[in-house]
Amino acid sequence: QVLLVESGGGLVQAGGSLRLSCAASGRPFGNYAMGWFRQAPGKEREFVAAVSWNGGSKYYADSVKGRFTISRDNAKNTVYLQMNTLKPEDTAVYYCAVHRDRVLYSGNLASANFDSWGQGTQVTVSS
Repeated sequence: QVLLVESGGGLVQAGGSLRLSCAASGRPFGNYAMGWFRQAPGKEREFVAAVSWNGGSKYYADSVKGRFTISRDNAKNTVYLQMNTLKPEDTAVYYCAVHRDRVLYSGNLASANFDSWGQGTQVTVSS
């Protein structure tokens, strides 16, 4: 069992930045890939970004490429999502999740491949 706690959400104006953090406990953090998802009101949860166990591979949704950066610090059991140039359409609850495997490829990024989820943190971008 793993416990994930997200933080860093809030209200920001369009064009601003936020950094989300996700602290993990209860499982060897460095053994698994990690990801961020988001869910806006009335919409399905969608993939945002993921990072492999050692940070060597990173994947991003097309909608956030060039604006968001995922990173991890295995010594601190924490994964981050730096979000720059935020847009109103980035408004959502953001969730971090633990992948079932260490490695990532384009075919294993769906939410079904992640088996532990945080409670989420709200990000609101005003226009």
